[in-house]
Amino acid sequence: MTEPTPYIDYANLPNPTEGFLATLFITVRKVAKSRDFYSRVLGGTVVLEENPCIVKLSNSWIIMNPGGPPTPDKPGITVADYEPGNTTSIFLNLRVADIQACYEEWKAKGAEFVTPPIDRGAETRCYMRDPDGYLIEVGQSTGLLHGHLAAKRPEDLPG
Repeated sequence: MTEPTPYIDYANLPNPTEGFLATLFITVRKVAKSRDFYSRVLGGTVVLEENPCIVKLSNSWIIMNPGGPPTPDKPGITVADYEPGNTTSIFLNLRVADIQACYEEWKAKGAEFVTPPIDRGAETRCYMRDPDGYLIEVGQSTGLLHGHLAAKRPEDLPG
């Protein structure tokens, strides 16, 4: 018995005809759960179901696969699962037109937010986590559109 071929949306594959485009690869523990989050909750289009999973998210792509050992094209390099916690060195940044509407819609679909949207001066933003714990910033430029920069941290203010 042969395994079924995973669904492929050839028209939406990240395949530039010139130059290059950027995609984001993340290691995931359960491809189906992450595919559901990025497609159902955030409204992405599933381009390839698995091996690796590719979801077109607005004008970019998220590529997801479990971690794995070194390969001939990356000898000595292991792709490890993300360890969620209170530190991060990379996160996805989603710029939206209406942060309150996105917050309400995505929360209703099961997204777990760290806080509701907070006005930071230049932008209003909040953060959520995906099923593997990756941090996702959701932001809407507000004051920046009128020349206002981000609010200063208390420790950056004089005296």
